[in-house]
Amino acid sequence: MRALLQRVSRASVKVGEETIASIGPGLLILVGVGHDDDEAVALALARRVTELRIFADGEGLTNRSILDVAGSALVVSQFTLYADTSRGRRPGFTDAASPDVAERLYLRFADGLRENGIADVQTGTFGAEMAVELVNVGPFTIWLDTADR
Repeated sequence: MRALLQRVSRASVKVGEETIASIGPGLLILVGVGHDDDEAVALALARRVTELRIFADGEGLTNRSILDVAGSALVVSQFTLYADTSRGRRPGFTDAASPDVAERLYLRFADGLRENGIADVQTGTFGAEMAVELVNVGPFTIWLDTADR
């Protein structure tokens, strides 16, 4: 699985004209699922995200986790994190998992965040055309790829 974490002061997702999810301070997490991913990978990634110390403490050092700051999480599925741009000018997406597998593991990842103690976890709508708005604080963006373990 791949995840792009953005530390935000706020983020929201719209489908059409309807805002379906919005959070205050916390993380916007874009999630992509690959062919070799399974529930164990989704849960390990959720734990890793929950435990990352990427929020500032009282001295401005990144010593606090999302749990420490009682932050929220907005999780949005994004198969394009598996884009292959090595050939030509059109990205290929053959490394992304099939939609049924991707949706199940994306939702399991979100559940894993809740199970690890994040009280406010919201999601986008899988497979929908969404408008994602965010205010990135820092800016602070982290790329995680479970294949890099």
